Amino acid sequence: MKIFSENKKAYFNYRILEEFEAGMILTGHEVKSIKSGKISLDGSYVVLKDQEVYLIGANIAPYQAKNTPKDYDPEKARKLLLNKSEINYLIGKTRQKGLALVPLKIYTKNAKIKMVFGIAKGKKKFDKREDIKKRDTEREIKREINLRG
Repeated sequence: MKIFSENKKAYFNYRILEEFEAGMILTGHEVKSIKSGKISLDGSYVVLKDQEVYLIGANIAPYQAKNTPKDYDPEKARKLLLNKSEINYLIGKTRQKGLALVPLKIYTKNAKIKMVFGIAKGKKKFDKREDIKKRDTEREIKREINLRG
């Protein structure tokens, strides 16, 4: 399982409550571009429209700039593939106040490109500060262990 892109900011800005795995509908040159690492999840999000799930704002750069179609949009909405029951569950969850669908990472699984997104709740500023403090103390503990051991 090779990870092509990971949204590290999502883990800092949101508390991930649940994770879902979805396939993506892509064209051939988009797949090649993703496999060469030309994808960015910064500022992207997942939306539900008419019983379908879409990834919006993910930037997939052209694989070969001269050979891509003229009407190619690197940030177009891409449909995600989920079961009907999962879609209905997500519809119920997104109606709750304060919950969002945030893409977390894109990787391969059985030669297919998959995406993990999560149901997330935004963190407050003091929550982020607590996370930073925890990370710093864990780093200090590891440093002390390495010095003594």
